[in-house]
Amino acid sequence: MIGAGWAIWMLAGIGAVVGLVDKSIRASMVFLLGLLLFSTLALCPGFYFRPHYFIMILPAVSLFVGIAISRLSDLTGRMILVRFVPLVMLGTTLTLPILWEKKFFFEVSPVDACRKTYSDNPFAESVKIADYLREHTSRDDTIAVLGSEPEIYFYAQRHSATAYIYTYSLMEPQKYARQMQEEMIHEIKRARPKYLVWVVTFYSWLWRPASDRLIFTWADEYTAQNYEAAGLVSMTSTKTDYFFGDVPSSVESLENRILIYRRNP
Repeated sequence: MIGAGWAIWMLAGIGAVVGLVDKSIRASMVFLLGLLLFSTLALCPGFYFRPHYFIMILPAVSLFVGIAISRLSDLTGRMILVRFVPLVMLGTTLTLPILWEKKFFFEVSPVDACRKTYSDNPFAESVKIADYLREHTSRDDTIAVLGSEPEIYFYAQRHSATAYIYTYSLMEPQKYARQMQEEMIHEIKRARPKYLVWVVTFYSWLWRPASDRLIFTWADEYTAQNYEAAGLVSMTSTKTDYFFGDVPSSVESLENRILIYRRNP
C-alpha cells in the first residue's frame, strides 16, 4: 500500500508530530486526530483490508502533510536560497508515485490496467457482455446474473430478475445459505429472464469446500431445459476471448469463463 508513496506517509508523520508540539495549532489536532481515528475505524467493519479501502484515510493524511509543509515554509520563508525547498519537496513527494507507476498511468489501456489490478475478476469483460445484452434485449426485459457482477446490470441498463446481485453469502458456511439459494432460484424461475449470465469464476462466488452447491446443480438443469447457449467468454491471465451468438464446439472451456444463455422461444 505504501510503495512509492513512502514520502507522503513520512511527511504526514512529521506533520502529526509538529501538530502535537506546536502550540499554535495544537487545538486543531483534536479534530485532525479524530478524523484520522474515525477514518481508520471506517476501514475495519468487515475486517477486510483491501488497498482501495485506505482511500478513506487520505483526507486526514493530506492535512498532516499540509501541516509539515506549512511549518517548513515558516522556517525557510526568510531564507532566499532555500525558500522554495518546501514547494520542491511537496512536488517531488507527489510526483514519485506517478513516476513509479508511469507505465500503469500512461502506457497501458484502461482494460489492461483493470486486468493488471484485478486479475481474475471479470470487470473489463462485463462491459462487452453488457453491450451485447443491451443490444439484444428491450428495456422491459430482465436479465439474471449468477455471480457477483452487478456492474453488468448497470452497463446493460437492464433490471435484474433477482434481488441477489451478490452471491458471496450464498457460499458462506451460515445457516441461511441454502434458503438464500432457494430464494434466488425461485425469483429467477418466476421472472423468466430473457438472458441468463453464469459467471464461473472463483472470485465471483468465493466458494469453499463446505459450500452448498445447490444453485450450481439447479443452473445446469435449468439452462439445459429452458435456455440455449448465446455466448461464451473465456478468460486467462493474459487475454480474453469473446464468442457471441453461435459458440464453436472446438472452443476449450477454461477454468475462468462466463456463459451467456438466451431463453428458448
